[in-house]
Formats: sequence, C-alpha cells, structure tokens
Amino acid sequence: MVTARRPLPSLWAIGLWLAVVISIGFLQFFYHHLGVLVDRGKQPFLNPLICEMTGAFTGGVLFVFVLWFARRFPLDRTRWPRFLPVYVVALAAFAAGSTTIMWGLREVLFPLAGLGDYDYGIMPLRYFMELPMEVIAFSVMIGAIHAIDAFRTAREREVHAAQLQSGLAQAQLRNLRLQLQPHFLFNALNTISSTMYRDPAAADEMLGQLSELLRASLRTAQTDEVPFQIELDVLDQYLAIQRARFGDNFRVTIQLDPDVSRALVPSMILQPLVENAVQHGAAARTGAGTIEIRASRLDARLVLEIEDDGPGMPSGRGTAGSGVGLSATAERLQILYGADHTFTAGNGATRGFLVRASFPFRTAAEMAP
Repeated sequence: MVTARRPLPSLWAIGLWLAVVISIGFLQFFYHHLGVLVDRGKQPFLNPLICEMTGAFTGGVLFVFVLWFARRFPLDRTRWPRFLPVYVVALAAFAAGSTTIMWGLREVLFPLAGLGDYDYGIMPLRYFMELPMEVIAFSVMIGAIHAIDAFRTAREREVHAAQLQSGLAQAQLRNLRLQLQPHFLFNALNTISSTMYRDPAAADEMLGQLSELLRASLRTAQTDEVPFQIELDVLDQYLAIQRARFGDNFRVTIQLDPDVSRALVPSMILQPLVENAVQHGAAARTGAGTIEIRASRLDARLVLEIEDDGPGMPSGRGTAGSGVGLSATAERLQILYGADHTFTAGNGATRGFLVRASFPFRTAAEMAP
C-alpha cells in the first residue's frame, strides 16, 4: 500500500513563517525594551533583542512540531481519552525543548554579539520556572490548530453538500427535460400520423417542421436558461406544425414588453405550455381557436401567461397541473428558482385555460461573471 505524502512547504509558506517569527520577536523586544526605558533603567540594546528573537524563533520551530503532532493525534469525542497520555508526554517534550533551544541559542549568540557569557540561572529550576508559560503556549497552539482544522472541515462539508445539491438539481433538470422531449415528440408524431392519410402534403410539411424543431431543441438541451427570443424561435417551429394540422382557424397572438426578448427563461418552457393550450383549446374545438401568449416585466420579475379560448377543464376532472408538460414545468421552476417563483394552471376567469408563471427577470449580461 502506498502512503500519500504531504507536499513540502512552498517558499511562500516558509517566507510567511519567517515573517511571523520576526514580527513576534520585534514586538516582544519593543515591549520589554520600552518597559526598561519607562522605568528609567539601562540595558544594552542587543540583550533584549537577542532574547526575544531567540524566543520567537524557538516558538516558530516548535509550532511546526505541534502542528504535525496535533494532526497526527487529533482530539475528538472518541479518541481524546486514548490520546491524553500522549499529549502529556508531548507537552513535557515541548516545554523541555523550548527552554533548551533558547538556552543553547543564547549561549552562542551572546558572546558573538559582545555581551559576554549568557547566564540562564540554575537550569533545573529554570525548567520548572518556564513550565507554566510553556503549558499556556502549548495549549494555545493546540487549540488554535484544532479550531482552524474544525472550521476548514466544516467549510469543506458545506461546499461538498452544496456541490451534491447542485449536482442533484442538475440531474433532476436533465431528467425533467428527458421527460418533455419524448412527450412532445410522440404527440407531434401522432399528429402527423393522423394527418398523413387525409392530407399527405400537410403531413410532409409537418415532418419538415418537426425536424427543425428537434434540431432547435437539441441546441438548448444542455442549457438551463436561454434568452426568451430563442424560446420564441423554437416555438415557431412547433406552431408551424399545428398550423399545418388545423389550418387558418388556428390563431396564436404574442404580446411582449419591449425588453422581454432578452430575459433569461428556462429552456423549452413555452412549447409544453402552448401544447397544453392546444389540447384544451384548438383540439377541443376541432381546430378553431386562439391562443394568447403574454410576457411582461413587472418590476424585477418576468410574468408569462398562456391562455386559450377553449372550454376549459370540466370541474372534478383531475388536477389542473397533472399533465406531463405542466408538472415537469412546475418542477423545473421549483429547482431553478426555489421559493422565488409562482406557477398556477387552471380555468381562466371568463374562458378557456390559463397558465401563469412568474420568476426573476434577469439577462445573460447580468449573470455573466
């Protein structure tokens, strides 16, 4: 089994480590040196500088050890009793190592700086004297490392959960689009089949329009949202099939606010809604009927309405949104916009069947990074 190795520290990380060590050393030096001056005392400049710099350097070196140790023996709810003795040993090693390293560095640097021999006092007592401060330093390092790692782990879980949620939503959208594609294809083929024997020329024209419709739908198959104008272009191919089917008695009116054509809408949203209107309107009235498509901007929202003048849905006959086209559209709107949308389908106030959808008005330029 091959064990993965942690990458070596980069030059940037080493530089940051040195900058932190030097900064802490200078801050400690200024604090202690100014304290001597405030008390009107006298002390060689190099004495506190060497002491504080060696202390900061020692802390920086031992922090690397503590970082490795904390991640090698993490304290959590299940393992801390087992690792507690190991932490006691590590604390003792940290305290002894800290005092020993500082003593050794100063023993070398003081004579080189012309300050004479360095006297750290009675060393056995010095180890015990420094122990309380070393316990505090060790505990702060361990606590900070575990806190940062816990935050990072929580953040990674949030990102992973968001990625899973996004992936699930994309999978659901793809599934819903797959439901719509064979649905309108089968309906269109059924329409062409019923026309073939009584009007071969019309059936041939409808086959050509269906081919164009399939090409247009495939171009947007992998896109969640497209400009409204593209949806209208796709819809034109579908309406051409219906006009060939019903003739001049089939009418469609489209009313758009000036800037609606550039708004982003769910791909393939118009075709299933208009197909539903055809079933409730023109098909129910043997080819005669009008479908109205209205798209308007209301403040920061796009309002889309498709209404037919057919007989509507008889009372007590199922649910208004139970068809494949309507139910798939409702689910897609829920996935794309969550609570920030509305979708209603049912009989109009005075006639026919009305579908109304409302969702945020946004353009491709606004969504660009």
